[in-house]
Amino acid sequence: MIEVEHLSKIYGSTPAITDVTFNVEPGEILGFLGPNGAGKTTTMRILAGYLPATKGTAKIAGFDVHENSLAVRQRIGYLPETPPLYPDMTVEGFLHFVARIKGVSAGDRHNKVQGAIARCNLDDKRKVLIHKLSKGYRQRVGIAQAIVHDPPAIILDEPTVGLDPRQIIEVRNLIKSLAGTHTIILSTHILPEVSMTCSRVAIINRGKVVATNTPENLMTQLTGGSGYELEIEGEPALAKQVLQNISGVSLVESMPTVGSHQPESENRAYLRVISQPGTEPGKDIATALVRSGFALHEMRRVSATLEDVFLQLTTAEKNVESIEDSETTEGEAA
Repeated sequence: MIEVEHLSKIYGSTPAITDVTFNVEPGEILGFLGPNGAGKTTTMRILAGYLPATKGTAKIAGFDVHENSLAVRQRIGYLPETPPLYPDMTVEGFLHFVARIKGVSAGDRHNKVQGAIARCNLDDKRKVLIHKLSKGYRQRVGIAQAIVHDPPAIILDEPTVGLDPRQIIEVRNLIKSLAGTHTIILSTHILPEVSMTCSRVAIINRGKVVATNTPENLMTQLTGGSGYELEIEGEPALAKQVLQNISGVSLVESMPTVGSHQPESENRAYLRVISQPGTEPGKDIATALVRSGFALHEMRRVSATLEDVFLQLTTAEKNVESIEDSETTEGEAA
């Protein structure tokens, strides 16, 4: 549905994005992640036809964004970070206005507007002036204007920014309800939201896409997938030597002793053990420590998070080799 190939945008001599390439399959929700200034908004504006690309191509529903801009705009719904609303209009009046300028025929306009109002749970706000709405409801109106013409592709730039936790959940559920019938690119800084909403993620850093895959596969490939946090009594350096010789252990490191991780005695220490993908060395870890004379006070299984992946890819000093989708990887989104 959405094909982006070798897309670049350069302002003077400063590249905003460089050689950005990714695809979004029909009905899929792609989470587009990156730190501030990484190039997320630039990429979305190019896809929406707001900005021309310097190099590369982007196609939506088979139409080139540059060569067939009008056809593309008819097939996308776009919600920028600040919703483009007219505050002195009612919700229903605004959506009728948007439907008309987006080319919805007069005969279909009423049904399209009522459908957008229903999907965004705006029934009790249809006659309310937009400037009287809470921020959460204004975000709903912003999404409603993006889907009122029933486009096959939707581009959402930070749709939950500034919302409280309850509003975030409501907007997240709304976005999830759009999957299947719409193809969605979702930009957000709220990483748990991506895991709960998106079937696949693309991470951009310094203007380049450094990883595309399902959240689960990225967590496995980049972090080892899981590990253990240990509280031991004994010399940490010796414990590390014991643990590093265990089959299935890829990394052993000390954990900071701050907050709740304050040892009850000077002889206690906290260690993090990262296991190799596909291994379960927990039993061997406990056995080796006890046999070596260490007191094991606590052993807790931990899993890598999308935040771990994000930090690993966006804080590296050097460029990270792209981690692309594999057709044979289990768990790949269809």
